[in-house]
Amino acid sequence: MNKREFIKSAAVIAGATAVKPLSSAVIPSASLSVSQDKSRQEVREVTLKKSLGLGMINEELSLTDKFKLIRDLGFHGVELNSPVDYPIAEILNAKEKSGIELPSVVNKDHWSSPLSAPDPEVRKKCIESVAASLREVKELGGDTVLVVPGVVNEKVPYEQAYINSQNAIRELIPYAEETGMQIALENVWNNFLISPVEAKRYVDEINHPLVGWYFDIGNVLRYGWPEHWIKTLNRRIMKLHIKEFSRELMNSKGLWEGFKVDLLKGDNNWPVVMQAVREINHTGGWLTAEVPGGDRNHLKKISVQMDEIISYL
Repeated sequence: MNKREFIKSAAVIAGATAVKPLSSAVIPSASLSVSQDKSRQEVREVTLKKSLGLGMINEELSLTDKFKLIRDLGFHGVELNSPVDYPIAEILNAKEKSGIELPSVVNKDHWSSPLSAPDPEVRKKCIESVAASLREVKELGGDTVLVVPGVVNEKVPYEQAYINSQNAIRELIPYAEETGMQIALENVWNNFLISPVEAKRYVDEINHPLVGWYFDIGNVLRYGWPEHWIKTLNRRIMKLHIKEFSRELMNSKGLWEGFKVDLLKGDNNWPVVMQAVREINHTGGWLTAEVPGGDRNHLKKISVQMDEIISYL
């Protein structure tokens, strides 16, 4: 479900944001089974434009010139961290002069002040930050805020993280409705929501068309296959992040070493992954790189690699 479908669905989900206890959670009527998902799908072309994180541009340039550079390299969009470090007017000026798009932002407080925190004041800080990000992405002409839903560690039990984060996201729904912007939850290495079935259930229990997934294709290779996640999450995927991962490097050199591999050189089976994206008729429109950055030559290589991946659609 994406922003464009929100108006059609609003009447169906009215009142559905009330808090539901975890023990009594069921798949709500607005959520679709796999067979229902398939019955609603229509055959259409899936298109993906290329984006990258602003921090990947490692050249000493003005914001406008950074945007112009990546536009010349074949990218169509930039993803900013939010709340943003630049004046909004400066960003909009750079956007206008370069022709670049700003489809999404990444909230930058969801790790330091997670929505799953036991302390309500910590959760409040993150809620206020995400609300600001929703307003900012609307000003920038985008439609999506990436949010890490929660963190499980030795001090935060799994079930507590589940309940706290869901309730915090429900508190954010009025801000999403006010702005019309999407809250997209990303799968990361946070010891939380590590199964596609659970990830699907999590957003179905929240049951709102402006809450879904920002699916990171590379992050699940540690313990699964992205094509399986894509088919299970289906219409719940709002945006896609792209990175590579090598299980061989993970096993031989250490867990985080798995990410130290170029696109197309790891364990992603890109033809199969893109086939899954095509099969679910993904409507998010963007494929955003989240890999180590560099100068224009390095970024050009990433652009070409992404072209090859998108060609498998």
